[in-house]
Amino acid sequence: MTQPLSVQLYTVRDALSADLPGTLRRIASIGYTNVEAFGFVDRAEELRDALAAAGLQVPSGHARLLDAGEQDLERIFHASVTVGLGTLIDPHIDEARWTTREDVEAIARELSALAPRAADHGLVLGYHNHAFEFSNRIDGVSAYEVFADALSDDVVLELDTYWAKVGGDDPVAVLQRLGDKVQFLHVKDGDGSHDDKQQVAVGNGVMPIRDIVAAAPDALHVVELDDHEGNVFQAVADSYTFLEGARA
Repeated sequence: MTQPLSVQLYTVRDALSADLPGTLRRIASIGYTNVEAFGFVDRAEELRDALAAAGLQVPSGHARLLDAGEQDLERIFHASVTVGLGTLIDPHIDEARWTTREDVEAIARELSALAPRAADHGLVLGYHNHAFEFSNRIDGVSAYEVFADALSDDVVLELDTYWAKVGGDDPVAVLQRLGDKVQFLHVKDGDGSHDDKQQVAVGNGVMPIRDIVAAAPDALHVVELDDHEGNVFQAVADSYTFLEGARA
């Protein structure tokens, strides 16, 4: 059975800053039952309470792990449990580390080494990509897939399908190669450029959305717009409508 849609809260970050409870209620009124958290470590209890009031679940959240010191890691794990996350995803590891096989495999080892500690808190770890993991090639293969091959089995992937395409890869083919290692998809649309403001509601851009979601039907599909020229809530609502139809 297809999982309920999620939305990355970074999409509505300005509204969240102004009115956290009201923004979450608005997301829920569109039909979303899941959200993906970001920037939650310093406001975990506030976010937990607002999510509960809006009737939203939070299966996943973003926090930078490999950049964190020991004390910060424990704060991140504790905040993740407080909010109610199941999967904690590192959203960015410095681009300079993705140029050689040795560096990429070292990233995989570092993240894999944290997985047992996260599991002690009931958390699964994951990683979310940008474009550079795909545009950087190592022996003819994207740095991303070198990384995926080196990861331990208990670390999952959240494939940002848009940035995979911007980085020069076919996200459908990537999904077919990686299979169920990809547990989360960032589903977004736009003109396929690096310009965040050209991102649009899912279904209104150049991305092969139907093929993407069909290639990973069991993953959790997370709508995101990094930026948008129009009304972002309308784009989030239109994305929901399109994906509900595309996944039927």
